[in-house]
Amino acid sequence: MADEHVLHTGSSFMDPLKGLLLTYIMPESCYDEFFLNFNFLDVPCLKIVLSKGLGIGIILGSVMVKLPQILKLMGAKSAEGLSFQSVLLELLAITGTMAYSICNKFPFSAWGEALFLMLQTVTIGFLILHYGGRTSKGLLFAVVYFGLLVLLLSPVTPMSVVIFMQASNMPAIIIGRLIQAVTNFSNGHTGQLSAVSVFLLFAGSLARIFTSLQETGDSLMALTYVISSTCNGVIALQVLYYWNSCPKLTEKKKKSE
Repeated sequence: MADEHVLHTGSSFMDPLKGLLLTYIMPESCYDEFFLNFNFLDVPCLKIVLSKGLGIGIILGSVMVKLPQILKLMGAKSAEGLSFQSVLLELLAITGTMAYSICNKFPFSAWGEALFLMLQTVTIGFLILHYGGRTSKGLLFAVVYFGLLVLLLSPVTPMSVVIFMQASNMPAIIIGRLIQAVTNFSNGHTGQLSAVSVFLLFAGSLARIFTSLQETGDSLMALTYVISSTCNGVIALQVLYYWNSCPKLTEKKKKSE
């Protein structure tokens, strides 16, 4: 009878999913708290689960977060309204975060979206140059970037360089977003800037403030996302403000045709 009692108290209806939950969502102590003790209001465990869930959601969303922007550029065959300098600085910030996280061995759920955002941002950078009549420079840009990325992630790169890159993220984000904001203001519209991508980036950076504090405890990472959220918020507000504004250059081209 005693053995049966121990077996009963040590099992749960969630046992078939236990391996999956322990690998990606929660530590074993929280699994026991939730599904053995049925204490679903344990605050520390709720924070862990919320952080892991948000992190996984952000990563899954990042696979397609800039796809609307890429499709919009390809559909219009124009990169009007997008600043290559802004994209370049954004790429610098994404790369810094990714390298810093890998070197510090942070869990993938805390930074994984940087990998997918990097690939999509490189694509956008290439398209801006391509549709600006500089395809060869676009190819060179992609080749040089990936070459530098491999060098940055190699064991020979000093940790001080990686830390410097992460610290430089904040001015890079501010300057990059400021360039895009000024471009939007000067044009009087947001051109081929995708509203879907802008709002998804804003939401993702907001959520990352919490997950960074919860999963890494790194104040530099969290502060980076605070700055990123603020800057992304400015661009999101511009998208709303210029919602009904049409690119004048595009209109002129249509009239001439």
